[in-house]
Amino acid sequence: MDLRKLVGLLLLVFISLLEMLFKKIAVSVLSFVGFSDSQQTPSNSRELQRVVSSPRIRLKDGRCLAYRERGVPMDKSLYRIILVHGINSSKDKDFLATQEILEEMRIYMLQFDRAGYGESDINPKRSLESEACDIEEVADQLQIGSKFYLISVSAGSYPAWNCLRRIPHRLSGVAFVVPIINYKWNSLPHDLIKNDHNNKLWRLVIWLARYAPGLLYSFFTQKSNSVFSGNSALLSKKDREVANRSEVFDPKVYPKQSDFESLLQDFTLAYGKWDFDPLEFGNPFPDENESSVHIWQGYEDNIVPCRLQRYVSKRLPWIHYHEVIDGGHALWHVGLIGEAILRSLLLRT
Repeated sequence: MDLRKLVGLLLLVFISLLEMLFKKIAVSVLSFVGFSDSQQTPSNSRELQRVVSSPRIRLKDGRCLAYRERGVPMDKSLYRIILVHGINSSKDKDFLATQEILEEMRIYMLQFDRAGYGESDINPKRSLESEACDIEEVADQLQIGSKFYLISVSAGSYPAWNCLRRIPHRLSGVAFVVPIINYKWNSLPHDLIKNDHNNKLWRLVIWLARYAPGLLYSFFTQKSNSVFSGNSALLSKKDREVANRSEVFDPKVYPKQSDFESLLQDFTLAYGKWDFDPLEFGNPFPDENESSVHIWQGYEDNIVPCRLQRYVSKRLPWIHYHEVIDGGHALWHVGLIGEAILRSLLLRT
């Protein structure tokens, strides 16, 4: 056997043994602190009844999605928007603008809990395709109309990219707010991401999602966890200010442990292998008066580096790129920037 192949085989066996050992250690530690093996496996707890107080629609596959309506009544609106929340969020967050602004601009905004979040059912067959189909089915069942606007926040961008690919004829415009960058996109230059610490971080998160999900859950929901505390190195100064006065980064907005599979699905879908590369998209709206697409990015965003977002905008010149000099990852929070996002998308100002 070739020496290099032998070394490679031995290295692979060694890594596999380390993975098995790490998983056993994680299970032992979690059991000691009160996380039993059954708790680590959310699918065993799907029968737990979810307390539901919001209106819901039943999808074709039998699942129910909970939703919330904001702004003006649909029949009195000038603009109809579906908002797609990210990983650490739900329909109950007041995104982008106050009720007063929504009424002033005559906006009807629909916010829904994505599969497994809030009051929506888990989707054990969740995929890039199913997330986009959920959006289209929500629009159809609530009779939003043949066309609507789409705003996605952070990890909510992966369903929005797929909508842009699948149903551009249904979209009046799309705004990506601090959209995630998937380091597995084929078109991303290796030189641009090889030294990116976030790339290494998300690879670790995906590894934990596959081999030690209970440990990952514990990590993300600990009150003292530095990733989502106000002192986190991953949060910009602006983000820490927002975190200190709100629940933007509150771990309580994550799915319950019985539904933690949904969060693991989000990680693996958002940062896993996609069957398409957004950087290879052509302009789905050749007529500039038909629809517009925007990316909003904070210069001080430590979760999604702005240099990557700049590269995306250069590869896709038909996207309007907005960079907020003192903005972090919480651009979607209610405030002046939130209002500017709405005005640029709807009024093209």
